[in-house]
Amino acid sequence: MAHKDDDPSTGSGPEYGGAGPDETGPEENTSGPAPSGEQSETQDVDAEGLTIDDILGAEQTPEAAAEGASSDKEASLLIDLKRLQAEYANYRRRTEEQREREIERAKGEAVKGLLPVMDDLDRAVKHGDLVEGTPFAAIGDKVRAVAERLGVVSYGAVGDVFDPQQHEAIFQAPTPGVTETTILEVVEVGYRLGSVELRPAKVVVAVPA
Repeated sequence: MAHKDDDPSTGSGPEYGGAGPDETGPEENTSGPAPSGEQSETQDVDAEGLTIDDILGAEQTPEAAAEGASSDKEASLLIDLKRLQAEYANYRRRTEEQREREIERAKGEAVKGLLPVMDDLDRAVKHGDLVEGTPFAAIGDKVRAVAERLGVVSYGAVGDVFDPQQHEAIFQAPTPGVTETTILEVVEVGYRLGSVELRPAKVVVAVPA
């Protein structure tokens, strides 16, 4: 006759599906998701386990320092190159201006030999000796054309305001009604070639009485 304690339907050993003396239930062996506080902390950590503060506060490595020094050197060289280019451009400009002035002076020295001839032509025109169509008038036109091609400009006309930088007053005539010094008569026309003053105009000026 079987005892009640030997009934296999009521067994409690491991062979009957029950928990043994050293075993724990499923509640004790499984772990749930991490608390929300721990999960937010892991989001601030990068793949290598460094926080943003760790990255910003990290010391500069020799490689990074060398790379920064190389970049600074390239920037300095670029600045020096731009400065040299600007200095060379200024040098070329000054050289070109000086060359143009020297050319004008050389032309001016050559043109000065024509000035007495042009003065004689002006006197001939005043006296009516250069009649249109005559050989002398044709010669006079050719001489003036040469001077014009060279860039010679004449100045000094009756009625112009007197300018001591361009005109040479050989006589002053007090004139009633005159409010500023003006040219009353042109004795000798002035000439210039570009920025080179070949000679000033010799004039008689009217001054306030």
